[in-house]
This record gives sequence, structure tokens and C-alpha cells, in this order.
Amino acid sequence: MRRAALAPAKVNLFLHVGPVAADGYHPLASLVAFADLGDRLTVTPARRLSLAVTGPFAAGLAGQADNLVLRAVRTLGHAAGTGDPPLSIMLDKQLPIAAGLGGGSADAGAALKLVRDVLDLPFDDAALAGIARVVGADGPMCLHARSAWATGHGERLAFAPDLPPLPALLVNPGVPSPTVAVYGAYDAGPTAMADNPAPPLDWSRATVIDWLASQRNDLQPAAVALQPAIGDALTAVAHLPGARLTRMSGSGATVFALFETRDAADAAGRELLLRHPDWWVRATTLGG
Repeated sequence: MRRAALAPAKVNLFLHVGPVAADGYHPLASLVAFADLGDRLTVTPARRLSLAVTGPFAAGLAGQADNLVLRAVRTLGHAAGTGDPPLSIMLDKQLPIAAGLGGGSADAGAALKLVRDVLDLPFDDAALAGIARVVGADGPMCLHARSAWATGHGERLAFAPDLPPLPALLVNPGVPSPTVAVYGAYDAGPTAMADNPAPPLDWSRATVIDWLASQRNDLQPAAVALQPAIGDALTAVAHLPGARLTRMSGSGATVFALFETRDAADAAGRELLLRHPDWWVRATTLGG
């Protein structure tokens, strides 16, 4: 039985980050939403476990002996007592690498669900979320791929079913923004607090966008200092017609803008590509 699934991009609508704690982790508070685009995985029964990567960003994963997908799948096989699952996994890598979109964790989450279904393993989503921790703090949220409030190190989740569909434009200027380097630069400067704001007064699109505008991404200044191209992308996107809010996602380098309608996001994307044809630009809908 062959199965395929989307591994959707994750966007931090806001990201409040506190100073590093004694355990080496940063406390954070975030509202995350998932896009209707991402990488795609296909799982097929085979004689042994293998992973092949295709797509426009496949080269960025070349030579990785410990790919997050394989790490997660092997952990699942160990938990099931079967060893390495005998499956062929195909990853169509459509999302940029080191982009602040949770791509690797989303790939791992989608792979866990597909392997469970293909092999008919007795693991529900809650159990798979526990296994997904092996790829990082955002593993569980990317496995569930649902709008959620995230606190702690990102592992404490409260789903946000009221978040409306948010038309958006995702833009990556073609530079990597490694998470470790960004957090290092953040720690070297003044740090903020992982404050978790009260929700908006109502969940209409206009109110939510206005409320998000009063939040922040605390990693954005550090990422821009390391990669000025991120600042260029933020400026370019902020000047697009209809852009209501512009912010960086995660540790970068992808930035996003929110719009009132999907048509407005589509039009803005076409306009931006005329000016920057070498950038990765995708209109999408977040949440909902």
C-alpha cells in the first residue's frame, strides 16, 4: 500500500523569546499556523528502509547521514519493536532549507503518520507526537500541523481552532538562517521575555491581524543583523499593496505578509516576483 501526504510549512505568527535558561533552552511563547503548501512525502513498502530526496531544494539535504525523517522513522520502528521499517520514502523538497518554516520537523511528522498507516502500527497521534520529540521541540506541533499556542520550549501546545484563515505571502530571499547562529546572536544582545499575550477580543480576520501587529518576533533583529537580505525582504514585502502585517517566521530567513484576501496575496506575489525573480515567493492561506 502506497501513501502520500503534505508536510505543511509552519509559520510563527509571533515569537516571544526569553533569555536562555540553566538547561540551555530558551523559553518561548508563540502562535503557530500551518500553510496549505509544503514538502510532499510518499511511502511505499520495500525490502529495506531508504530515503530519496527530489525537488528544487534537494541539494541542501545531500549527504546528510542523520536526516530528520530517517531519525524519526527509525525511532518509531524501535518503539514498535520492528527495527528499521522496510519502506521506501520519497521526499519532494519544495521548502527552502534553514528557512524558519519547520520544514525538517514537518517532514518527520508527515513521515511518522505515513509509516504508521502503511504498516498499521498501533500508535495514535498523541503517541506519535511523543516520538516526534526526537527531531526537536517543534516536532510535536509539526506532527499535529494544527494552529496552536506554543509555550515552554515549544512543546506545550494548546490548539487554536478559532484562528481564521489568513491569506498570506511567504518570501525567502535565498539565504540560509541557521537557528543556532540566530539564537547565539540573540543571546549576545538585550533579550526579551517569553510573555504569552491574552488572545484577541474576537477571532475575525481584521481583529486578529491588528492584534498580531502588537506582537513581535524577538529573533528578527538578530537574524537581520546576520543576514541583511532578510531585512531587504521585510522592506520589500511591507511595501506591497494590501500588506497588512509583515514579520519574519521563526529564526528566518522566510518572512511573511498577511492580507485581507487571497486574491490580494496572489497579486502581491506576482508583483514581487517581477522585482525579485530569484526569490522564493509563494501565496498561501495560513490556519483556518
